[in-house]
Amino acid sequence: MAYKKILILHILFLCGLLTCGCDSRYYLFNGKDLAGWTFYPPQSKNIWSLGSGTLLCAGNPDAYIRTSKQYSNYHLHLEYRWRGFPSNSGVLLHSVGADKLWPDCFEVQLRSGDAGDIIIHGPATVTGADGKRLVTNGNSFLLIPKAMDSSENPPGQWNGLDIFCKNNSIQVFVNGFLQNRLNDLSRSAGSICLQSQGSALEFANIYIVPMSQP
Repeated sequence: MAYKKILILHILFLCGLLTCGCDSRYYLFNGKDLAGWTFYPPQSKNIWSLGSGTLLCAGNPDAYIRTSKQYSNYHLHLEYRWRGFPSNSGVLLHSVGADKLWPDCFEVQLRSGDAGDIIIHGPATVTGADGKRLVTNGNSFLLIPKAMDSSENPPGQWNGLDIFCKNNSIQVFVNGFLQNRLNDLSRSAGSICLQSQGSALEFANIYIVPMSQP
């Protein structure tokens, strides 16, 4: 019962965030081709393919696709599910600089069981949900764990991921549950990337909704 109450509260909060800004959706993936995306490494193009209105990722080798444009102040929504044995993937936010494995970014982890963790790649400063200031010099990854036990659906079922990037903050919802938040980010804009790192998975309904400032 408590679990259901928490879910309802988070859904209501999520709906409130959606209604407070612009409601026009801009689809990053049109369901027909990969226009607007860049592949890295360039030769990894064949691990991405089209399903029935969905984007299929082979999961191997390690790679990513990156939006050709950079974005700030948005609500990112996407859905994903594992097509076989659940493994690892991620959504890379505010990616900047040269393409590399892995670029300077804030990664929202999709690894099975850990969806909602945030990994900082490259030099950055942030404030965690506990109010502590965190600094990374780029020589190692910095993990900010999710707030609660996994809110993922069983493997093979669709999961909903909603990420709110507003000014210098990030909030991450997995199936309606607030799993992570960061404030005072040293960077608030960049490309959005989808990661191939493990086993096959499928993405759908990838869109952003612009959020007004401040």
